[in-house]
Amino acid sequence: MNFRKSFVAAAVAAALAVPALAQAPAAPAAAAKDIVDTAVAAGSFKTLATALQAAGLVETLKGAGPFTVFAPTDEAFAKIPKADLDALLTDKAKLTAVLTYHVVAGKVMAADVVKLKEAKTVQGGSVKIDTTSGVKVDDATVVKTDIATSNGVIHVIDAVLMPKK
Repeated sequence: MNFRKSFVAAAVAAALAVPALAQAPAAPAAAAKDIVDTAVAAGSFKTLATALQAAGLVETLKGAGPFTVFAPTDEAFAKIPKADLDALLTDKAKLTAVLTYHVVAGKVMAADVVKLKEAKTVQGGSVKIDTTSGVKVDDATVVKTDIATSNGVIHVIDAVLMPKK
């Protein structure tokens, strides 16, 4: 008899607790990170993050956007001879030109990129897009697409793009 009373009491208590739990506010969803925070969190864009900081572009790419960034990995930057990379990182004007050549205004997803032959960059030049064998942007191969951020999208590339003008 005591077992039955305690079982019923527990069942009633549990039934009464369910509505309270159902009415509890849901935990807020994690806000999507912006382009810079997403790249930094990935861990494979340390050189890009350093370059953005040296060029004073961090706040711009944390802005409202939307932006499409063709983001070279650390391995892509490693293809540049060290002396050349060091010189680039200390020449703010040239570095800014190189970095803004990797940015297209607007959110251009992979499905859109494959329909293009070129895209105008924030730097003012245009990158060529070739989809005959995978996707190439100028001489870089796109190795990962559609990394969504709160202010645009990142497409990962395997080489650093150099502006023509």
